[in-house]
Amino acid sequence: MSIEYESFKDECKKGILLQAESPEFKKITQDWFEQSIKYRYSYNFEYLGRPIIQYPQDIIATQEIIYKVKPDLIIETGIAHGGSLISWASHLCLIDIEEGLDPKESNRKVLGIDIDIRKHNRKALESHPLSFKIDMIEGSSIDQSIVNSVKAYSKKFRKIMLLLDSNHSHEHVIGELNSYASLVSKNSYCIVYDTCIEKLKKGSFEDRPWDVGNNPYSAVKEWLKKHSEFEVDKEIDNKLMISVAPSGYLKRIK
Repeated sequence: MSIEYESFKDECKKGILLQAESPEFKKITQDWFEQSIKYRYSYNFEYLGRPIIQYPQDIIATQEIIYKVKPDLIIETGIAHGGSLISWASHLCLIDIEEGLDPKESNRKVLGIDIDIRKHNRKALESHPLSFKIDMIEGSSIDQSIVNSVKAYSKKFRKIMLLLDSNHSHEHVIGELNSYASLVSKNSYCIVYDTCIEKLKKGSFEDRPWDVGNNPYSAVKEWLKKHSEFEVDKEIDNKLMISVAPSGYLKRIK
């Protein structure tokens, strides 16, 4: 990296620390975030023609991690319309190109798991120009037969990332972490989305089983007590401020 680049990044780090220490900024951010939930803000975006139910900040943060880690396999639980699978596949293709590889010949893959892959979504994903980078498994991500299938699929890959974004209840997320976190490579990441539920008002999701105290954050907090091989990457939290995954960017450190 050039001296100019390193100097720029040093200035960025100073600004990130300042914003993370600002109670005013934190309050404004949380107030805005609560309003955004009310308007289903995360549903507003697409990636290369497919809806991606994510906040732009988290899309960018995940892209940064993918480029830094350069994984061979990205496993994501929860597919919905498939925009995130398309996004991660596009980043893997760009890494292939940077490394002088033909993306269609490279073994890099995105594996999506969902309990219900609706026919119209499957059709759209299978007909997408990036479909060659994507495989899908239908079934509950914590069903043992699905877990076994994913582990068998993963054996041929060296660097693995894990993204958890399906059922957001405490029990389900704990099950996913226990089932798949061991696949994550050292210095790679397990990203647990929707830890933000813990900071919202109780009853914010009347039609869902998750709530304050029963959500991905409570699962991560409990799970990390027995898994020191992972730690929360607070630098990402401090940088984003707006995120559905506060304390959910878990880096494998050993």
